[in-house]
Amino acid sequence: MQNSVNSSLDINQLMNFSRIFMQKVMMVQILVGIFFYVNCLMIFTFLKKNMFREDTRYILFAQTLLVDSVLMVISDVMLIWNNYMYLIHMIPCIIICTIVTAFTICTPLTLVAMCLERYVAICMPLRHADISTSRNRFFGLLIIWGISSIVPLFTLVAYLSVVPPSSLFSYDVCSVELMLGEEWQAQTRVTILQLLFLLMIIIIVFTYIKIMTAARAASSDNKKSTNKSLRTVILHAFQLFLCIMQFLSPYIEMVFLKINVSVYGHLRYADFVIFIIAPRCLSPLIYGLRDEKFFHALKHHALCGLDRFFSTLFKFNQWKIRPIQTKAL
Repeated sequence: MQNSVNSSLDINQLMNFSRIFMQKVMMVQILVGIFFYVNCLMIFTFLKKNMFREDTRYILFAQTLLVDSVLMVISDVMLIWNNYMYLIHMIPCIIICTIVTAFTICTPLTLVAMCLERYVAICMPLRHADISTSRNRFFGLLIIWGISSIVPLFTLVAYLSVVPPSSLFSYDVCSVELMLGEEWQAQTRVTILQLLFLLMIIIIVFTYIKIMTAARAASSDNKKSTNKSLRTVILHAFQLFLCIMQFLSPYIEMVFLKINVSVYGHLRYADFVIFIIAPRCLSPLIYGLRDEKFFHALKHHALCGLDRFFSTLFKFNQWKIRPIQTKAL
């Protein structure tokens, strides 16, 4: 009798856990779908306007949108694979993990470049046109992608140097941790990331101090633009903090995995939402909705060109109501 009661309780707990798990999966898919749609709409808006394609900050913004969209989709797929324990071939897994690592580092580097662009525009306005040229933009993008490739290339070479060739043809649950089998690999990777993020934090603090100094010395006409750039740098610093936590979260998750598997599952979903999805939704907010030029163009495409029609209709209704109000008075 006692065994039957215990078995029924175990079944109920398992069904409850499965129901909560499916709810979390559905919630994550809805969030990813919404932000992916918004990012795609903003990329389309960027491509439709020549003015945006010739401005450095909008080019960097478009790169952030593209990288974040691809990273968000791949990370979501890997999360589902891990939770359902889906086995894939190691060679495509290595390729996916290398791309994910490069894209993950590319986002904060692009944020730093956007802060530097705001610093040049506010603190050196006379030299902004000479610095922000197509040639310098090209070299800047090469530097961003070159630095972004350091960690994934090191991880790939180190993994191939220690793993037996037969392991490359095996199947396993795909995750970046698979490529960090040796302790020295993980330690070296963490050290490189720490140095990289320390450098990025120093640059962002430098740009913040310089723009804040310029904001205090700016005239009343330029103070609004300077303060807006200052808030942009602060938001980018918050994004960079979330991106840093994304690299630290796997080490925290491994600690809870040894303690409680259920807590590990909840923590993994919380980390995915807070440190992967949240930073990817801040970029559209910072440059997509706070920027007036981009917002008007985005609204035009989001409404399929009907924004002028609705604006005209609203003005017509105001004109139609006004005589009635006057007559009543």
